[in-house]
Amino acid sequence: MGSAFFVFMGTNKVISFEISNDTLKRRAKAVTLLPLTHFFIMSQLHVIDHPMIQHKLTIMRKKSTGSKDFRELLKEISLLMGYEVTRDIPLEDIEIETPICRMTAKEVSGRKLAIVPILRAGMGMVEGLQTLVPVAKVGHIGLYRNEETHKPVVYYCKLPEDIQDRLVIVTDPMLATGGSACDALSMLKERGCTNIRLMCLVSVPEGIAKVQAEHPDVDIYVAAVDDHLNENAYIVPGLGDAGDRIFGTK
Repeated sequence: MGSAFFVFMGTNKVISFEISNDTLKRRAKAVTLLPLTHFFIMSQLHVIDHPMIQHKLTIMRKKSTGSKDFRELLKEISLLMGYEVTRDIPLEDIEIETPICRMTAKEVSGRKLAIVPILRAGMGMVEGLQTLVPVAKVGHIGLYRNEETHKPVVYYCKLPEDIQDRLVIVTDPMLATGGSACDALSMLKERGCTNIRLMCLVSVPEGIAKVQAEHPDVDIYVAAVDDHLNENAYIVPGLGDAGDRIFGTK
């Protein structure tokens, strides 16, 4: 199944379409956006709904799931999502020798990868991606949410020196208001990054719309699109505060 959000010029609405392998379904949902003008490119939203991902996500959502299981499930889902996030990495031919004969085989070409978690919850997705891409470098962007304004505040940023030459995968389990993600993406672009992907676990249309409005060149990969944000800017139904559940701080 794949999903995409499209912005129609002259409107302030987003419409999403879902296509299933089993049945063709069309679901339209309108959400209010920031003013949109002069957008000719719109990023793609990839909903990765593999059965094992959905099964593991259901366990993570349960209030009764403890921190140990929550962390392990997040690692497993991140690994599975990583296959889709890196699906189009280019390959090149190389000559190798098997125990039987010589052959032309495929290997990933010289493109470098970097994983940049948004602290602190984004750290929970790093290990799964590193299992898939052990040579990827890891940077860190520290943001926390002001509990009164619900806006992100930057407190830390440490990135690989050659970050601008890498395919950057930004990780954050929750795409809620989209404020933290947008700020992190802006910080990366200020440092010369041009090839960035955002990988989240659970999202809502409001957050997706904000990222697509401010960063139409960044594709978004999620495991679920939930219904809405509540008055405290938490995802509904969501899974609670991902950082607290990963680290057992509440």
